[in-house]
Amino acid sequence: MGDISKDINSKFDNNKVKALINIIYTANWINSNQIEFFKSYGISPQQYNVLRILRGAKEPLNVQVIKNRMIERSPNATRLMDKLCAKKYIERLPSKQDRRVVKIAITKEGDLILKAIQDNPNNFLIKNLTEEEAEQLSNLLDKMR
Repeated sequence: MGDISKDINSKFDNNKVKALINIIYTANWINSNQIEFFKSYGISPQQYNVLRILRGAKEPLNVQVIKNRMIERSPNATRLMDKLCAKKYIERLPSKQDRRVVKIAITKEGDLILKAIQDNPNNFLIKNLTEEEAEQLSNLLDKMR
């Protein structure tokens, strides 16, 4: 098992500081692992998140709704969607009633890339936790926020 004190060769004033540094360190570790995992599929973790949101919605969504549902709220969500459009994983559907309204839908290609990523990309990140430990961790993180 890892030990943040050994991993970064540091001592901490108290356990609260240690926990906070550990959360930041672990978040960066998770992010790096996810970036590496999705690289082979030609997408980013944020793009994967957008595709999952659209697949789960089962209907086209406004960009703002997608932004609100994203795990990592991205100010450049429009750019993310531009890239997904270029890859033909999503499509923009302009409203016939109001030109300013555009909905986003996942395409067949987008569904196919999600099916290609069969294993949940997060499983290897949490393999050392039991179901009870995962629940406890989630509850503690919720309490912190």
